Amino acid sequence: MTGTVSVSVDRHVFHPIYKKRFRRSKKFLCDTNGLDLYAGDQVVITECKPISKNKYFQVTEITKAAPRVSDMKEDAAIEKVLHREKTGADAKVKEKAEEAAAKKEAKKDDKTTEKPTTTKSE
Repeated sequence: MTGTVSVSVDRHVFHPIYKKRFRRSKKFLCDTNGLDLYAGDQVVITECKPISKNKYFQVTEITKAAPRVSDMKEDAAIEKVLHREKTGADAKVKEKAEEAAAKKEAKKDDKTTEKPTTTKSE
């Protein structure tokens, strides 16, 4: 099904008894006609001769393209969110952990420098 897109066509119908308007939708399989289409694009379709068993329409133009985000920008944004600076309660917990690690490091340094060195003199 390369070159095929599913297009949903919505229309509003007035209910005969309840006098309320509601939405009806129908999906059509359409040929892309060589256009570069993505999910969310609004397109114009026209009827054509049968292309396959279920495909009787083709996309003629794109009226409104959905916003596209390049993969590089998206990956960079994800990395930025993952490695952002902590704020609020998370920052306090991180600071306490860093202080505790610094104290442990300081104690190790003190213990190694306090060891007396003895020399035997004859």
